[in-house]
Amino acid sequence: MSENNSAVKATKTIHDMTTGSPAKLIVQFMIPMFLGNIFQQFYNVADSIIAGQFLGVRALAAIGSTGSLMFFVTGWLNGLSSGFAILVSQWFGAKQYDRMRHYVAMSVYLALGFALLMTIGFGFANEPILRLMNYSDQIMPDVKAYMGIIYAGLIVTAAYNSLAAFLRALGDSKSPLYFLIISAVINVALDVAFIIFGGMGVEGCAYATVIAQGISAVLCLIYIIKKFPILHLKKEDFKISLSAWGRLLALGIPMALQFSITAIGTIIVQGAINVYGENAMAGFSAASKLQNIIMTVFVAFGATIATYVGQNRGAGKMDRVRQGVRCTQFMIWGYSIFAMVLVFFFGRYMTWLFINPSETAVVSAAVTYFRMVFWCYPFLGSIFLYRNTLQGLGYGLVPMLGGVFELIARAAIVYIVSGRASFAGVCLADPAAWISALIPLVPYYFYIMRKTNQ
Repeated sequence: MSENNSAVKATKTIHDMTTGSPAKLIVQFMIPMFLGNIFQQFYNVADSIIAGQFLGVRALAAIGSTGSLMFFVTGWLNGLSSGFAILVSQWFGAKQYDRMRHYVAMSVYLALGFALLMTIGFGFANEPILRLMNYSDQIMPDVKAYMGIIYAGLIVTAAYNSLAAFLRALGDSKSPLYFLIISAVINVALDVAFIIFGGMGVEGCAYATVIAQGISAVLCLIYIIKKFPILHLKKEDFKISLSAWGRLLALGIPMALQFSITAIGTIIVQGAINVYGENAMAGFSAASKLQNIIMTVFVAFGATIATYVGQNRGAGKMDRVRQGVRCTQFMIWGYSIFAMVLVFFFGRYMTWLFINPSETAVVSAAVTYFRMVFWCYPFLGSIFLYRNTLQGLGYGLVPMLGGVFELIARAAIVYIVSGRASFAGVCLADPAAWISALIPLVPYYFYIMRKTNQ
């Protein structure tokens, strides 16, 4: 198939975001992204719900408390694939499809290589990491078993993240959603089969997660083969290019570090929470899972603006970049107000999804966390906007610096209050981190826009 015919056929499926109303394009792209994020969150949430309801508080504490560690591990792979996809979106926006495919091929090498190294490294370091996080001997076996299976499945996590990122870079946010819906349903079915009927315990949750992610990766690959001739790679696309690897890593590594640095901060907080016992761990885990669902709108806006900015930056349309950022900021503020009201008035009842209402100590811990953080949601949403905008423009260092500010703020709060204050004091680490992250991001965005004008 010729290049022109391939591009024409591809445009029936993908979306060029360099023309049309910025607000309309962003909303249309964001909604499938939001739904996709919901179903991606559903993996760990489903594990926590079924474990909490059928295996008890200890199982909920074990699985739920691994969220920060899983974010550290999978966030690195997600950051890499997102960074790689920015260059793919820029070459697509510039209509240079040969170079786009070459960068896709180089991304595949890097993503799979990192996944294999991480599987080996984290497999050996599994128990030492958990010891550093203050897990007790009673809960250690469950957590170690769960994370060991997750580490073994990182290759399928990397495969799905990369394939979905390529689709989104070309403006297709719907297809990854459909595959996630299918795999999320499979995940729940396997959770039920392995835990309720198979008696496998927390290991069943981990196996269900890895198998479901593997299915979503296979579906993405089949769809690309059938529907995206513009992404069909040839032998010459896989010719190793150190310069291409360098450019990919220049964006991918800072984004991966940004995810991981943020995750390290949450691991520090989780370690401080673990000191307060299983009820605090379970309550914090339940509240965090609910908050992650609420955050999916912010994450969707961030991923959307990265693709939007990347395509328009590649096309040289910086005025459209400004318009897109401005309207997205207003939408984030509006949703933040809704989320604040929801959490303040209904947070207690939402925790019942994870734990029986009779577990009053667990519910009380979850409500305490919500009371400490809900007011800071506008700052949290703005992080995703400005961080992803800068990444879409091709700047990776300052977004990573925002993650460093988050880490320092969380570590400082934990150091100040841990052992000297109540559980509520530790919860203040999140608002401090969200506000701190914006310190480098917002000024640098306006500096770049002003520099572009000049």
